[in-house]
Amino acid sequence: MESRLRLLELKCRRPVEHLLVGEYRSVFRGQGVEFEDVRPYQPGDDVRTMDWKVTARTGTPHIKRYIEEREQFIYLLVDVSASMLEGAGGRKRATMAELGSLITMAAVGNGDRVGLVLFTDQIELLIPPGKGRQHGLRIMEALVGFKPVGRQTAFSDVFARFGHLARKRSVAFVISDFLAGDYLEEMSSLALRHDLNAVNLLEVDGLESVDEELVRLEDAESGEVRFVDLGRKKASEDRHHETLQEQMMERGVSLMEVGVGEDCVSALAGFFRSRQRRLADETGG
Repeated sequence: MESRLRLLELKCRRPVEHLLVGEYRSVFRGQGVEFEDVRPYQPGDDVRTMDWKVTARTGTPHIKRYIEEREQFIYLLVDVSASMLEGAGGRKRATMAELGSLITMAAVGNGDRVGLVLFTDQIELLIPPGKGRQHGLRIMEALVGFKPVGRQTAFSDVFARFGHLARKRSVAFVISDFLAGDYLEEMSSLALRHDLNAVNLLEVDGLESVDEELVRLEDAESGEVRFVDLGRKKASEDRHHETLQEQMMERGVSLMEVGVGEDCVSALAGFFRSRQRRLADETGG
């Protein structure tokens, strides 16, 4: 495990330092300023910052002091159900771990706090937000090697837990294949209070190389074995893909779609740039 973790860190470090931290910083800025305290008014202070309640209570003019809010809270909400960990011969988990590690290292490099929630149909692991390399490595180790109890996916518990955990506006990445369907209402609610980003992992190959139209498949989460018409399965997956895009757009959730085995650095950098362009269009900048 230690050698795998070390190799993953080495693989991610250079692209993070030379590309992703800058892209990340341009997209996920702090929320401006936050209140710090009050102090007595001094000649030359901006009267617009006057705290009239404290002034009235004390009889002495006081102003509010603010500090620039730079530090952010970043959360990874990662689906570790059987379809994610066993899909595509384990390559889906490898892609998930690399993506999560790149985001973690970019956030750590920017001085932000990063937290992790691993879930199936229950909360499997919670790592509260923290800073620094060692904390980042703890998250990466869980992404690489954690073994969950559950096999199926349910989003309701993780979104409810995140709603209680993240008291202030935070940035969240939900990494899943979104095969379960219980996420729309909760994501809509969370997107009103947080910067919500969905990362959909796609199995872009696999079944395409099979000649037969009808094959025997085992559902990774339920264990159910059944015969599947590949033509209908492909059409169903296409509809799911299109529907997911529409659902996320309607709810103000940024959607990133990554094929299993795809270049995660390019995919993540492209996602950051597309978000930046959209932000510029919205603000007229």
